[in-house]
Amino acid sequence: MEIGQAFIDRSGDYLKGDYLPKIRHAIEGLPPEDIWWRPNPTCNSIGNLVLHLAGNIGQWVVSGIGGSEDVRNRDGEFQADGGYSASELLDHLEEAVEAVGGVLSRLSPGELAESRVIQGMDVKVLDALYHVVEHFSTHTGQIIYLTKLRTGKDLGFWEIKDGKAIPRW
Repeated sequence: MEIGQAFIDRSGDYLKGDYLPKIRHAIEGLPPEDIWWRPNPTCNSIGNLVLHLAGNIGQWVVSGIGGSEDVRNRDGEFQADGGYSASELLDHLEEAVEAVGGVLSRLSPGELAESRVIQGMDVKVLDALYHVVEHFSTHTGQIIYLTKLRTGKDLGFWEIKDGKAIPRW
C-alpha cells in the first residue's frame, strides 16, 4: 500500500476505531450532572468536549478538506451547559465521524499535498488530517480523565494476558 493511502486510512481508523469507541465506553450511561460538570469555570465539561470534537472534525475535514459548507458554531460548543444526554452527544459525534469517513474514502493520496483554507489559514491536507487526529486524541484523553474524576472507576480499556495487551473497548 502506498504511504499516502496508509496515512489516510490510519487517520480514519484512529477516529472511528480507537478514539470514538473509547469515548463511547467512557461516557455512555453517565448522568447529565457528570456530562456537564466543569472542574472550574475555565475548564470544559465532557459535553463541551464532545460538541467541540464534532465541530472541529466537521470544520477541518468535512468542510475544509471535503468542501461542504462550514456550519460550525465554535463558541456554542464551549458555551453549552446542558441540553444533551450522553446518548445524544455520542450519536452526534458518531454522525460527525461517519461524515469524516465519507470524505476520507474519496480522498486520494495525491491530494495530501494540496492546500486548503481552514479557519483562515493556508493548510496542507496532510497537515489538516494530522491536526485532526492529534486534536481528537488530546480531547479523548481529557474526556477519559473527567469520567474517571466523576466516577472514581478504572475504565478497563486494556487487559494484559500472557504478556500481551488486549484492547477492551
